Amino acid sequence: MTPVICAKTSPPKRALAVIPNNPSRARKYPLDKHLYAQRHLVECCFSKFKQFRRVATRFEKTARNYRAVVTLAVIVLWMR
Repeated sequence: MTPVICAKTSPPKRALAVIPNNPSRARKYPLDKHLYAQRHLVECCFSKFKQFRRVATRFEKTARNYRAVVTLAVIVLWMR
């Protein structure tokens, strides 16, 4: 299935793009600063999360082992 066909047949998700406008853009779109702050928090979390090589490269072959590595990485991040 090509991405174009998949995009047309998949059900619509109620997701909003929360990206700040380019200053040179002629038509400005509204930006929810609170939602953007939440998005930034999640992106920073994923960035820290991907610093763990085993998580970023998906070394583990089984889903169970990968989930265990993800759990350990989250615990290490939480304890920092």
